[in-house]
Amino acid sequence: MVAMSTGSVPAISFDRHGPPMPVSPIILSVPHAGREYPAAMLSALRLPIDALLSLEDRFIDQVALTARRQETLYVQRPARAWIDLNRSEHERDPKLDDGADRRTMPTESIKLRSGLGLVPRRIADGGDIWRRRLRGDEVDARIANDYRPYHAALGATLAAARARFGIAILLDIHSMPPLGAPDDAARIVFGDRFGRAAASAIVARAEAAADSHGVRHALNTPYSGGHILDRHARPNQGIHAVQVEFDRSLYLDALLDQPGTGLPAAAVLLRSIIDALADEALSLRTPIAAE
Repeated sequence: MVAMSTGSVPAISFDRHGPPMPVSPIILSVPHAGREYPAAMLSALRLPIDALLSLEDRFIDQVALTARRQETLYVQRPARAWIDLNRSEHERDPKLDDGADRRTMPTESIKLRSGLGLVPRRIADGGDIWRRRLRGDEVDARIANDYRPYHAALGATLAAARARFGIAILLDIHSMPPLGAPDDAARIVFGDRFGRAAASAIVARAEAAADSHGVRHALNTPYSGGHILDRHARPNQGIHAVQVEFDRSLYLDALLDQPGTGLPAAAVLLRSIIDALADEALSLRTPIAAE
């Protein structure tokens, strides 16, 4: 587990860095960097743990922790292969999960059909992850213990930030494989659910921060954000959300496995994005009835 900074509080399934009553309108989330593989998982796996590392946003939490100052930051501890916080809890895979109920399931997304539902079923290079089907009560327990607590805490902190500052901006931090050669491809991808999750001025400030570092970026292609933005963003109520994907070659070693020499620069870039969003929040916040 990552060593916790001052003000961090351990929880069932995540670490919170910073106070629950936020002192900044910017709230940070790192849902896919978890490196804990619960013991209950090991006996059910068909693949070795090393094969599952491709599902992790490998060490992006280290970038976030280095960049963070006073902002409240949430980092999930269990690995994404255990449960994926960026999927709806109804996206249960009927090919894996005995508790999947097609009557309550939304229309199957491309991700779910490809085996990347609430509990991932397969990975592209390794095939099926699990040696057996999962009982419904097993997945129910993951939802109760490792999924809902994160979303509940994140939602409460966003509401508190909105109440205190008149606005809250969630920055949901992820990483991605390189999209191509560094000179030709975006190395940062911002996602705002095609304009539904954040005011355009907020996204423009994030893009300008990337420009100031000379980093190529894209918007919503190929990543527009997922369930975390859908669930928590309410721009018409003063809660905005932006997903940001960092090319892993920006901050990992040549094998894209361990933190590399580029991590400090990636953290400086993230810090610039946070500062730009905080500055924009001051101009967009709505009046608060009682200070």
